[in-house]
Amino acid sequence: MRLDKFLKISRLIKRRTVANEACDAGKIVVNGNISRASYGVKPGDVIEIKIGSSPLKVRVNEVLEHVNKQHAEKLYEII
Repeated sequence: MRLDKFLKISRLIKRRTVANEACDAGKIVVNGNISRASYGVKPGDVIEIKIGSSPLKVRVNEVLEHVNKQHAEKLYEII
């Protein structure tokens, strides 16, 4: 799954276009490397989101195409 889509489905970022712009601006880091929106997310990846006053670091647990609001938080764990 694309990085921008994962960020939207997991509800880490509200809109996919915002996630895409954040990737283009270099504010999303995956496994220590600045990543593009087209990066293929897989379980075990560590994603750093450098938006706002405090950066957020999460580890991907699973990647699903469709999730409901309650299950979205189970896609990742905050480090």
